Amino acid sequence: MVPLSVLDLSPIVEGGDAAQSFRNTLDLARHAERWGYRRYWLAEHHNMTGIGSAATAVLIGHVAGGTKTIRVGAGGVMLPNHAPLVIAEQFGTLESLYPGRIDLGVGRAPGTDQLAAHALRRTLTGDVNDFPRDVVELQSYFRGAEGGPAGPAPRVRAVPGAGLRVPIWILGSSLFGAQLAAALGLPYAFASHFAPAALTQAIEVYRESFQPSEQCAEPYVMLGFNVFAAETEEEAAFVRSSAQQAVLNLHRGSPGPLPKPAANFEARLAPQERAVLDRWFACTASGAPDTVRRQLEEFVARTDADEIMVNTNVHDHAARLRSYEIAASLAV
Repeated sequence: MVPLSVLDLSPIVEGGDAAQSFRNTLDLARHAERWGYRRYWLAEHHNMTGIGSAATAVLIGHVAGGTKTIRVGAGGVMLPNHAPLVIAEQFGTLESLYPGRIDLGVGRAPGTDQLAAHALRRTLTGDVNDFPRDVVELQSYFRGAEGGPAGPAPRVRAVPGAGLRVPIWILGSSLFGAQLAAALGLPYAFASHFAPAALTQAIEVYRESFQPSEQCAEPYVMLGFNVFAAETEEEAAFVRSSAQQAVLNLHRGSPGPLPKPAANFEARLAPQERAVLDRWFACTASGAPDTVRRQLEEFVARTDADEIMVNTNVHDHAARLRSYEIAASLAV
């Protein structure tokens, strides 16, 4: 099995709050470190009452400070919301505090709705060319005083940040991100855990177009994958129902805290609701350990992924820990 990593949105559950979510996030990270996960990524979202990871760099520092060896990073920072210099300084600070353990994944989407995107006041033009320019500018701040193959050093320096080797990843769910990652010679993380439609084509475009760089000599693909693992098929279906409810609520335009699980949830679904969930969770392993192992192996064989980033959106913290523990045991 390929290496496994963790994607965490620090979910705020029904009956809980952000403080509880952050305690759970650190607890999960410490367990993930012991279980052998390669990295622990947190994702930027805004105006989402069920997601606590809006201040992504702050939460990364919290997790990195509470762990010892696991890589910690952003999966990702939504670059349209930020000036590249600010991100270089934030992640330069994190790398200085936790050397050799920080990743910086960047995405093109705002990670929110249009009203919140306007409130963030960073990029309002909607020009798709802004993102590639921002990524190149971000790279320039990490190069240091001597510059590098991509160009001279900037006259404005990121302090801290300049000269630090913070790995940059391109995140995406379309051909745009695949083409950019290939052109810049950067590792590519595809959001197949919720937007799998272009998965196969994006991987092909990335691998066929890849240009080696100082950071990455060969293409490297990490794929998002949902895992709901439990002792039995029935228990896995039960805990999975929280994520299913959350997706349907989002689809209806009424997102909220992560719902409590519901027994026999799928039996009550209308055909159109099933269709929504089938599309969203197309890249998912769910069930008892043997079932999850088979589904994980099939996904890796089909995609030839270099790494899998596991997302487990479960209401009960103990059940979430158990799901990640089972997945880790299958990767040994």
